[in-house]
Amino acid sequence: MTTVALSHRLADRGIDRQLLLLVPATVFVVALFIYPFAYGMSVSLQPAQGGTFAAYQAFFTDAYQRDTITTTLAIALPAALLNVLASVPIAYRMRGRFRGKRLLTTILVVPITLGTVLTAEGLLNFLGPAGWVNRLLTTIGLIDTPLRLTNNYTGVFLSLVITGFPFAFLLVLSYLSGIDPSLERAAATLGAGWRQRFLRITLPLLAPGLATTFCLTFVLAFSVFPSAILVGDPSGSTRVISIAAYEAAYVRYDYAGASAAAIIMGAVELLVISVVLGLRALLYTGSTAGSKG
Repeated sequence: MTTVALSHRLADRGIDRQLLLLVPATVFVVALFIYPFAYGMSVSLQPAQGGTFAAYQAFFTDAYQRDTITTTLAIALPAALLNVLASVPIAYRMRGRFRGKRLLTTILVVPITLGTVLTAEGLLNFLGPAGWVNRLLTTIGLIDTPLRLTNNYTGVFLSLVITGFPFAFLLVLSYLSGIDPSLERAAATLGAGWRQRFLRITLPLLAPGLATTFCLTFVLAFSVFPSAILVGDPSGSTRVISIAAYEAAYVRYDYAGASAAAIIMGAVELLVISVVLGLRALLYTGSTAGSKG
């Protein structure tokens, strides 16, 4: 009786008991996302000396710190774009049934199991100055001196592509699988070629999924840290904003400056995501969901 009465009282107040299932998720989000963000914001506004926004002012007035934003964007944006663009034709072909599909899918997603550190180690072994690629090119006489493919922008970019492509591929494949194939078949019966079917049916329906995939892969690439250290030039061409935050916190012990760099990092990510999600409406504003036939 007590349980029933409580249910009635909650219902009278417009509270569904099923909403209580959201409590654990809410606690999780607050504990792991909202509280750390709020704490970091408060730390960034309480520098040891100077005004409230002294940490932000110090970041933007120092070219060595400020340029980390453009450096990170110059690495993350092309890497995320390449991962998405490369995923589309492969996922488009693989949504059908053919022999060896499972094996090919497994090969494409294997880099997920490697991790950033192992991927960086592999790049150093293959593309480093004494790596297999340079030794092979030197042996056959194509080059006289080793190509510099690591410890620079190229090394970090390749690392992000290798680790980010499997996520982009799986997401694009899932979105493509959700598009009703009968739409393309109907267009084919009306004489539309594969190019027209893709550009006028599949791509508009896939656009929201591509935007979401780009945002997720961009966030992964923008937060690059191990790759920029292991196969990049952390004090030069690949000094990204995450390195600036790390140095502020654990080298200079400037926690206000580190928190400010982290908040700026999140703001830039949010700005890019907002732009991408705003542009996706230009192609399609509906749902990608559909029944497969």
